[in-house]
Amino acid sequence: MLRTLATLFLLTALTATCFGQQKTYCNPINIDYGYCPIPNFVTQGKHRATADPVITYFKGEYYLFSTNQWGYWHSKDMVNWKFIPRKFLRPEHNVYDELCAPSVSFVNDTLLVVGSTHTKEFPIWMSTKPDGDNWKELVHKFEAGAWDPQIFWDKEKDEVYLYYGSSNLYPLYGVKLNRKTFQPEGEVIPVLALNDDEHGWERFGEHNDNTFLQPFTEGAFMTKHNGKYYLQYGAPGTEFSGYADGVYVGSNPLGPFEYQSFNPFSYKPGGFARGAGHGATYQDDKGAYWHISTIVISTKNNFERRLGIWPAGFDTDGILYSNTAYGDYPTYLPSENKAHNGLNSFTGWMLLNYNKPVLVSSTLGGYQANYLVDEDIKTYWSAKTADKGEYVITDLGEKSTINAIQLNYADQDADIMGKPETTTGHKYIIYASDDGKKWRVLLDKSKNNTDVPHDYIELEKPAAARYLKLENIQMPTGKFALSGFRVFGKGAGNKPGEVKNFVPLRAEPRKKGERRNVWFKWQQQPEADGYVIYFGKSPEKLYGSIMVYGKNEYYFSGLDRTDAYYFAIEAFNANGIGPRTEVKKSE
Repeated sequence: MLRTLATLFLLTALTATCFGQQKTYCNPINIDYGYCPIPNFVTQGKHRATADPVITYFKGEYYLFSTNQWGYWHSKDMVNWKFIPRKFLRPEHNVYDELCAPSVSFVNDTLLVVGSTHTKEFPIWMSTKPDGDNWKELVHKFEAGAWDPQIFWDKEKDEVYLYYGSSNLYPLYGVKLNRKTFQPEGEVIPVLALNDDEHGWERFGEHNDNTFLQPFTEGAFMTKHNGKYYLQYGAPGTEFSGYADGVYVGSNPLGPFEYQSFNPFSYKPGGFARGAGHGATYQDDKGAYWHISTIVISTKNNFERRLGIWPAGFDTDGILYSNTAYGDYPTYLPSENKAHNGLNSFTGWMLLNYNKPVLVSSTLGGYQANYLVDEDIKTYWSAKTADKGEYVITDLGEKSTINAIQLNYADQDADIMGKPETTTGHKYIIYASDDGKKWRVLLDKSKNNTDVPHDYIELEKPAAARYLKLENIQMPTGKFALSGFRVFGKGAGNKPGEVKNFVPLRAEPRKKGERRNVWFKWQQQPEADGYVIYFGKSPEKLYGSIMVYGKNEYYFSGLDRTDAYYFAIEAFNANGIGPRTEVKKSE
């Protein structure tokens, strides 16, 4: 697009004012994810992939490790992450899974890292200054040979334990480690096994509804809170939107453990960023709790995944929960006290362009333009090329207030594997218009050198426009392709009214029927884009949530068989959230 000198001047002025101190983030988190390094995992297309994350707050910074990234990230604010290249293996270890599902924890002033292995060859690494590549071996050969390990330091007792396991046949295990040698000592104890006959959410399948394969349990993670030990675990499979984390609670580090009265505590089967399993619970610099976990894509390969961070906490009864309601919309960072209890973290900025009209410069085959705004991370639009000038125009339907934008790039015809030493950034310009004819520059990232696969931009001052145009300048690899061009703010119309005739249908106790399932039906709210269903085991603790777009029914297969549940629903659209219904009880 040709620009006059006056327009260029405006560009400079707007660029200078569009970015301020970021107070929010949006899932999937925007880090420079590496590309899958395993050849037989990329036969259907090279793509970014990571999972099984851990964050820990150590010496004034957050440290983020995840599967097979050939390095790790650190940050002071949980939004600006700096990558440190590092392979945690020795020359004799010729493996791709050099740091698969890593354990990251600290003991006193030392950060400890170890990856998954079925052998007794991997070392435990240590560093007192992990903000650089400053690592050495603490243990040369870790004798546990653990897959999905977590080393847990019980600070009050100054004792160290290992939890591990990943299987659809075997349980998770725990063992005490010698405090000096960090090698296993004492009996290896089975600490947790799935009970999918009772717990519907532990069943295999995209919606916990398939029984052709036994479910998997993995991702052991321990948190100690108020003298209790919270043993967390992932189930039933990382490929599914129903991937979630549950928790058992005990008075001793090796149990016995009891199933928490509300589970799964981390669960997000609906919306754009789906899945919230195999994660880690951590505290920020103010002591507030957060939970990081795996988000599923599974388009080019079952193990194509991203990462999400959810506000979390413990209630007054010691129940561990995380808040995933509107969890892939803009959310306040720890610097904002609004997020401190985990329940007041949503900004209220709504999605403005769900299923709204889209115009594109070109389309590659079946990767259609409507996939840009369908709120499904598994689908994506692709242009025919990566050329400068390929574009997308999204129509918000009316002039709206814009607070933030998220660009979710897809990997179409990428040619990278592993973590490149250098890469070019995503370069683009976003224009705004009131009529779709006269355009003004809203954001200029034409000189960006940062890899931003899920770029999230919070505007310093809200903008007003009906149309946004994203113009490609340069891609790091592959064609110009996106799974979501998401615009957040407030529309100019009315938010939805209360949902009518909300009915949860579930088999009654002591009668034939599948009580792990419930069928929700309700009257379509004419102004709604979608709905959020809340569930829990008491009317005051509706910690679970399910986001549903467009439909007026939902089959939920994640209940515990014997317990009573409580449900409520609310409608939402680009203008806001409608009132929540009265709570309905299901015995």
